Amino acid sequence: MARIGEVTAPVAPVDALIRARTRASLVPDLLIEARRVVNNVIAGWHGRRKQGIGENFWQFRPYVEGEAVARIDWRRSARDDHIYVRDREWEAAHTVWLWADRSPSMLYQSKLADVSKESRALVLILALAELLSRSGERIGWPGVTSPFAARNAAERLAQYISHAEPSSGPPNLKHIRRFSDVVLAGDFLDLPEETMAWLDPLVHAGVRAHLIEVADPAEESFPYSGRTEFVDPESGARLTAGRAETLREDYRRLYIARREELSRWCKKLGWSYTVNHTDRLASEALIRVHVAMTSEIGARI
Repeated sequence: MARIGEVTAPVAPVDALIRARTRASLVPDLLIEARRVVNNVIAGWHGRRKQGIGENFWQFRPYVEGEAVARIDWRRSARDDHIYVRDREWEAAHTVWLWADRSPSMLYQSKLADVSKESRALVLILALAELLSRSGERIGWPGVTSPFAARNAAERLAQYISHAEPSSGPPNLKHIRRFSDVVLAGDFLDLPEETMAWLDPLVHAGVRAHLIEVADPAEESFPYSGRTEFVDPESGARLTAGRAETLREDYRRLYIARREELSRWCKKLGWSYTVNHTDRLASEALIRVHVAMTSEIGARI
C-alpha cells in the first residue's frame, strides 16, 4: 500500500529480517496493553454467549432433577458432594474476522504520536479479540488462522500473529461467508477505489464490515516545512519538496476527501467507519466499534 510520509528508505533483507523479529517480540507487550484497554471498557460490553448445543466446553453447573443423566460430568462431580453438568457453548456463536494492516507504512510514528500506527492497530484488534472471546464469539484472522472460540483467544491470536510474516498487501477476503462480521484496522491511504475493490467480496457476500482508520496526527495536519524528502516505505519512491508547506493545503484536501469518500461508502453499505488518532486513547475507538457491532445497522462513527 503506497503511503506519503516522513519515513526511512527500504532496508536490506537482513535488516528486514531483524525488524520483523523485533516487531514479533513486541506482540506480547501489545497484548498486555490491549488487556489494559479492555479493563477500561469492559463494563459496557454486552456479550452474546449462551448455553446451547455445541462442541466447545463453556462451564460446569449443578445438575437439575429431570435432566438427562448422560449430561452429568462424573469426574467433576467426584470432587465434592454435588453433581455437575457440563454445559457446552451455543453452536450459533457469531464469527468475527479481525485484521490489522502490518505493511511497512504502518511503522510510521511522528513526534506528535506516542505509538506507531501498527502498534495501535494491533492493540485494537487484540483488545477486540479479548472482548469477543469473553462474549463467546469465534474469531479468526484472514490468512493466519481459521475462526476459533476459546477463553484465551486473544493470547492465541497474539501467538499466531507473532509467528506470521508481516504482509505488504491486504489479505484475500473471498472465503468469508455471510452473517460474519469483519473488523479491519489500517490507515486506508490507498485510493478509495482500490480499497473498495479489495473489500468488494464482502459486499457481495453480505458481510458486515467495520473499518478502523488508524491515523498519525502528522499525516493529517502535514506539519512539514522547508526542504523535506518524502519516501514511500514500500516502493522506495522519493519526493523532495523545496518548500513543503506549499503542499499542505492540497495534501490535506486530498487526505480528508479520501476519508470522507470511504466513510460515505461504508455508511451506504450499513458498515461503520471509525477514525482513531495515535495521539488519542485506543479505548475511544474500541467503544465506537462496539456500538457499531451491537447495532442492527452499522453507521458512521
